[in-house]
Amino acid sequence: MSRYMKKIVLAAVFCIAAVCAGYGQNENEGGFFANLWGGGSQVEQERPIQNVVVPKIPEEASFAGERVPLEYFDVRESLQREMLIINYWHGSLSYIVQLSGRYKDMICNILKEEGVPEDFFYLCVAESSLQPQTSPAGAKGYWQFLAGTAREYGLEVGSEVDERYNWEKATRAACKYFKKGYEKYGTWTLAAASYNVGMANINSRIGYQSLDNYYDMQLPLETARYVYRAIAFKTIMNNLPEYGFNISEEDMYKPIECKVVEVKGPIANWSEFARQHNTNFKMIKMCNEWIRSNKLTNKLGKTYKVLVPVSRETKGAE
Repeated sequence: MSRYMKKIVLAAVFCIAAVCAGYGQNENEGGFFANLWGGGSQVEQERPIQNVVVPKIPEEASFAGERVPLEYFDVRESLQREMLIINYWHGSLSYIVQLSGRYKDMICNILKEEGVPEDFFYLCVAESSLQPQTSPAGAKGYWQFLAGTAREYGLEVGSEVDERYNWEKATRAACKYFKKGYEKYGTWTLAAASYNVGMANINSRIGYQSLDNYYDMQLPLETARYVYRAIAFKTIMNNLPEYGFNISEEDMYKPIECKVVEVKGPIANWSEFARQHNTNFKMIKMCNEWIRSNKLTNKLGKTYKVLVPVSRETKGAE
């Protein structure tokens, strides 16, 4: 290397050293390279601050009047897992809470009429989030009935009418199942578990495990989490501020005021039916998700009760 090149290199080294020294004079700045690669207190202050905590488990819990044995570590961990997931499911849980203002009383009234504990409302929440869902396995509606089971419990399932999406009929059908399970197993928790995995599976496991207590039994993962998920929804939805959800009464969706129109014959076009009743098909469908087509053939001349919204306006709106 020539003497000239050596001088240039030496000068460059001195310059870099001076710059580094300058940036390093202030400890809070972290030096030149710290700032160059994103270090330093200013950058740290701009990082998002999270406050993620494990939600508190209640001292006592129950489902359908049956005590949850929280003294067992596996039971506590199972409940905490579901509460952790649900508690940080911010947008979805907030929407479910809003929907509960519209549907909870209706569902609980039916449960009460049918002699089923009102806590099964939270099983409906766990099943469908109070929405007309379809599962990967083909279970549909608010209570997630498979087609065969739905028909077995008196629901019509077809391309034009699917009563798995009928709030009242599907809830009453689910109640029949729960009562049958309770009569068979003697506990509501195991009746609920059988709704998820089927009575044949529960029967088999009772046989080779010599147990008939949900909290003690080894079950498929989905079923093992199933009742805990309902308990977690119950715990959080009944103590929203404690778990960081500030949802006011004004935020809750109100029940849709409807009149009942009996349909005993075919409907050529549901949109025309809606116009005749001063509404639109969108609103008819919102109140009657069991309508699955734009027409109703009704070859058997059955009577269908169609809920027709009285008004679309929000009361008190300016």
